[in-house]
Amino acid sequence: MEPTDAPPPQDALAEQEAPAEHEHPIRLVVTDDLRRNRLTVFFRAILAIPVFIWIALWGIVAFLAWIAAWFAAVFTGTVPDGLHRFMAAFLRYRTHIYAYALLIADPYPGFSGSSGYPIDLEVDPPERQSRATVFFRIILAIPALLLANILTQVSQLLAVFSWFVALVTGRVPEGVRNFAAFALRVETQTLGYVMLLTERYPSFNVGIQA
Repeated sequence: MEPTDAPPPQDALAEQEAPAEHEHPIRLVVTDDLRRNRLTVFFRAILAIPVFIWIALWGIVAFLAWIAAWFAAVFTGTVPDGLHRFMAAFLRYRTHIYAYALLIADPYPGFSGSSGYPIDLEVDPPERQSRATVFFRIILAIPALLLANILTQVSQLLAVFSWFVALVTGRVPEGVRNFAAFALRVETQTLGYVMLLTERYPSFNVGIQA
């Protein structure tokens, strides 16, 4: 009698499923190579002005979309697909321009917010959320907002250091870039939580991806 393949143990199946199960719905994708153009680094603050104006205008519409999404989620438990996609695109573009301004990435982000930027954002489709947590979302997010604010301030200070280093060497230190990307990830996941793009609380695991 030929032996039959035994089914894999349950522990093995659990290990295989764990990464997908624990993957955060909002993920930072880093493909940056650390190289920087010295000329654009020198004028980075000036070059970033147009995109900051654009994101401010986009933010007005995104705020109205968030209000509509909040009411929809409170009554139905889900954010409509169209609102979810619009707010995800806004958050992705915001990630691009802050990565550019803080020297976490080098290419100019443009004005579309399309995928493919060296510091990019992946956002999963909308899922059902607890109406109670939606109702109290801003209050629940306060601890994460405070931490994200602290990390962002440290990242801004490190950006000044990176600016001087990049002017001299044409590169930014990998450790500084990685911390800035970590701070940006926490901030982005926190904003995504507030904007109802996910019910998952921001991940505070140290690392670019978590």
